[in-house]
Amino acid sequence: MNAADRPLVTVHYAQTLDGRIATRTGQSQWISCNATLELAHRLRAEHQAVMVGVGTVLADNPRLTVRMVPGSSPLRIVCDSTLRLPLEAHVLTDGAARTILATTPRAPSERCRAVSGLGAEVIIVSQDTQGLVDMPELLLRLVKLGISSVLIEGGSRLVTSALRRRLIDRLVVCIAPKIMGAGVEAVGNLDILRVDDALQFSHAGFTAVGQDVVFDGQLACEPVSHV
Repeated sequence: MNAADRPLVTVHYAQTLDGRIATRTGQSQWISCNATLELAHRLRAEHQAVMVGVGTVLADNPRLTVRMVPGSSPLRIVCDSTLRLPLEAHVLTDGAARTILATTPRAPSERCRAVSGLGAEVIIVSQDTQGLVDMPELLLRLVKLGISSVLIEGGSRLVTSALRRRLIDRLVVCIAPKIMGAGVEAVGNLDILRVDDALQFSHAGFTAVGQDVVFDGQLACEPVSHV
């Protein structure tokens, strides 16, 4: 998918030193420190839309709004291939920002009506080979809605899908000085078999923010040369 045909996409998440974004029971609040939580809110304020998978809502029930820094809350998008989202979820009930549920034809029509009745919008797109919301098609639909920038905050399956399809422009990772052991990995299988095929990032750097370290880089279109 040509980058010019989709919104600018930033992926952001917080992880431990051993690459976990949640415990093995799914608990993730809070891996990062307060300073990097402010960074998360600042990133939301800088993007027109914030996107998460339904698993993130089921685990954390986030509001996905801007609260810790000045700025407007972005459009909230939840990718939910069968509309499992609880009807009492904050994104459906708090009225704090516009909300879109991106789903597939597998979503029951009564759930679509129930969600719409709460004021959220439902977008039905194709499913990918894993039965999830087809990301390229969704991004094309968002362009038609006038959305030019999207912040993906998780969870692991959504982040992995975006990375595997090379649908991102920028990656921001907050790394907390913690080790969790068994837990939810930040990124799953990208079908990469050789080190030379690994995703590489340019204009990249690490910055200490509070107790954490933040990586910020742009996905390289060409392999980064080694000295």
